[in-house]
Amino acid sequence: MAAEPAAKVGTTTALLVLAGAAIAAYGLDQLSKFLVVSNLTEGEIVPVLGSVLQWQFVRNPGAAFSLASGMTWIFTILAASVITFIIWFARRIRSVAWALVFGLLLGGVLGNLTDRLFREPSFGLGHVIDFISTPWMLPAIYNVADIAIVSSMVLFMILTIRGIGLDGSREVRPAKTAADAASPASSDDGPEAPRPPAADPLRAHEA
Repeated sequence: MAAEPAAKVGTTTALLVLAGAAIAAYGLDQLSKFLVVSNLTEGEIVPVLGSVLQWQFVRNPGAAFSLASGMTWIFTILAASVITFIIWFARRIRSVAWALVFGLLLGGVLGNLTDRLFREPSFGLGHVIDFISTPWMLPAIYNVADIAIVSSMVLFMILTIRGIGLDGSREVRPAKTAADAASPASSDDGPEAPRPPAADPLRAHEA
């Protein structure tokens, strides 16, 4: 396997992209949650696009999409660990796409962690504000932070499948040489045709 020339960017550029994506995801998440808490009653359903998109204000003690509701403190610790890892790992990134992956993940995780740390019922056990409902697609209710996290995972899989490294380079298969192309062709042409027997010089003389 060979690598295409790396589409590298500087550490500063990658960090700026990462930070920008994180701030955008975190800011949009917290702003949307503030508006929901200020304007909606818990449990209220507000149709936006009929049954396609609805606002439904709920407080979620579990993970994304209301999973494992009795393990809030565990998700608080996991979220803090993920944030610490991203901050430590960020300086290795030399690709805008990978910076976007980790930026969206950082912003999403930080958005939900803020809820767990500072919302009711207590520090570290706070309930996450969820309000986006798309019954036709998912039975769960989620928020902007969840969307950022899922988007980062989708982009992560795309980059991994395409073989794009953290430095922006991409693994590619080496092209076949002329010798490689000719070698299998000769073996695929089937058995060689039988050669005519060589003439017997004695018989030729007698004739």
